[in-house]
Amino acid sequence: MKLATWNVNSLNVRLGHVIDWLQTNPVDALCLQELKLPDEKFPHEALQAIGYQACWAGQKTYNGVAIISKAEPMAVQRNIPGYDDPQQRIIAATLPDPQGRPVRVISAYCPNGQAVDSDKYAYKLDWFNALRHWLDQEIGAHPDLAILGDYNVAPADADVHDPAAWAGGILVSDPERAAFQKLLDLGLQDTFRLFDQPPKIFSWWDYRQMSFRRNAGVRIDHILTTPDLTARCTGCLVDKTPRGWEKPSDHAPVVAEFTPADRL
Repeated sequence: MKLATWNVNSLNVRLGHVIDWLQTNPVDALCLQELKLPDEKFPHEALQAIGYQACWAGQKTYNGVAIISKAEPMAVQRNIPGYDDPQQRIIAATLPDPQGRPVRVISAYCPNGQAVDSDKYAYKLDWFNALRHWLDQEIGAHPDLAILGDYNVAPADADVHDPAAWAGGILVSDPERAAFQKLLDLGLQDTFRLFDQPPKIFSWWDYRQMSFRRNAGVRIDHILTTPDLTARCTGCLVDKTPRGWEKPSDHAPVVAEFTPADRL
C-alpha cells in the first residue's frame, strides 16, 4: 500500500500535474491540500477517467483538502467535529488496503500562522489543540490511521535549510513544535524519520530567490501513522521531481509505502 500527500497550491492550476504524477506513481491514496476551489469545481470526472475516486472539502480561493483514492472512500468526515471553523482544512475517509483491511486516512491542511504573536498564529495553536483532541478519538476508533498533509511545522532543525536564520520564526517556533509533538504523543510517528535519510531533504521551497535551485527549503509536509501502520512502513521519501516542472506547486509530494499486514 502506498499513501502520499501533496499541497498543490491550486488544483485548478495543477490538475495536469496531479494526473501526470498519479499515472507515473499509482498510489492507493493521495491527500491534497490547498485546492483553492469550491466544491462544485472539483475535477472528479477527470480523476475518474484515470481510475480514481475522491472526497473533498473545497473553499473558493483559499484552503481546501481532498483524498484521491483507488477505492471508494467510506465514512467521510469533513472538518473537525465540534470545532467552529469556516476554513476547509480536514477531510477524513476509511479506505481498504489491498488486503481489505480498513485504514483511516486524513488529509490535513494545518494553518500557516503568518507571524509569531499574530491573531493567525493564535488560531494555528488553537486549531492544533482541537486537532489533537479529535485525533485522540479517531485513533481509539481506528487502529490503522494515517494523517497526511501540510502541517506548516518543521519539527526539528534538521528539517530547515538554515536553522539560525529561521530561529524563533513561523513554522519553527517552540509552541508550534510543541503542538506537533503533542500529536506524536498520541502514539503517532513521523514515517519519514523511521529511516536513515540524506541530509537537507525538504518538501517546501519558496518561489522567491531561487530557493528550489539552492535547496533552501523546509520539511513541513508529513505522514504520521499509528503503531500498527508504523510497524508496516517500509519506506518514506520526498519526490522532488514535480517541483522542477513548469509552473509547479511550491511543495513536493511525500510518499510512504507499507507492507501487507499478513506479511509481518
